[in-house]
Amino acid sequence: MRYITIALSKGRLTELSISLLEGAGIDCSELKESSRKLILTDEKNRIRFFLAKPADVPVYVEYGAADIGIVGKDTLLEEGRDLYEVLNLGFAKCRMCVAGPKELEGKMDSIAITRVATKYPEIARTYFRHKRRESVEIIKLSGSVELAPLVGLSEVIVDLVETGRTLKENGLVVLDTIADISARMVVNRVSMKMENQRIRKLIDAIRGQLERAPPLSLRGKWQSMRLFRWLCPPRNDI
Repeated sequence: MRYITIALSKGRLTELSISLLEGAGIDCSELKESSRKLILTDEKNRIRFFLAKPADVPVYVEYGAADIGIVGKDTLLEEGRDLYEVLNLGFAKCRMCVAGPKELEGKMDSIAITRVATKYPEIARTYFRHKRRESVEIIKLSGSVELAPLVGLSEVIVDLVETGRTLKENGLVVLDTIADISARMVVNRVSMKMENQRIRKLIDAIRGQLERAPPLSLRGKWQSMRLFRWLCPPRNDI
């Protein structure tokens, strides 16, 4: 039996992804250890894992280097890869929004927007081209996108908004919502055919968890596990 390979996004999605996989009966102990190993395994279930930058996860899955991936919907929209999106995992929720100065609120249809700053150029380009049918210059930034309209680099921005606190503190408001964002499970198209039974079993196990317990409960479970390991570290002298 060959390995099923799972690509997990580094960062804020990692902890809850591991909780979901453990709840599905997968041994993720190697993933939780401090190790320089790039590929980690659950030998009993013949599953391999690796951590990758979020933008790389859809690439690994589309090309078959990974059978399954867990990644944010924002990354999927930006990358536009040919994958099966099989589950909305429901955590890391936020919105992809157009935001700008408060004086533009309610005036999006009556003003001419020429420049848009964003970390997500493809999402911004698609939104303005297809939904608003406007030709705009997209300026890609890597840092604090909220700065752009404050210094005159752009009229508006396209970015992720969770609580809206950063926008509010800088005199910006949400002008339109492009998409609701959360973590998603994706599967390689060929893998879904070749390993359908095993992959479907994993999908069903994770779906069952999501139906029984909301993502915040899973977060509490992970935090409790981390606290226990801190209070009762493993002994190496036995």
